[in-house]
Amino acid sequence: MKTAKAVNLGVLFLIELGALAAAAHWGFTRDTATPARWLLGLAAPAVLVVLWALFGSPKASYKTRGAVRVGFELLWFGAGVLALFAAGAVGWGIAFALVCAVSKALAVVWRQ
Repeated sequence: MKTAKAVNLGVLFLIELGALAAAAHWGFTRDTATPARWLLGLAAPAVLVVLWALFGSPKASYKTRGAVRVGFELLWFGAGVLALFAAGAVGWGIAFALVCAVSKALAVVWRQ
């Protein structure tokens, strides 16, 4: 069980990075001029980083707990899922949503 919990902590970190990568992928795959693609590709994950720093990280300026935390994480990780859908990567979006749901459910059960 100890190993499974450690693996899940790693997965939790990877899905955080995955949401950022999904946002960047969405921005860089827009059908716009190159400067706009670069702006979107860099700004979308930057917005998520700022939101995570303010509300999601263990050292967040504004701690979220309970239902507010659940809502924040649904929106934050949901943004990654929606970014994949919007970029046309529907299969990846579904897979990412499933991994997020399973890992977050285990984290709640294991109090991670």
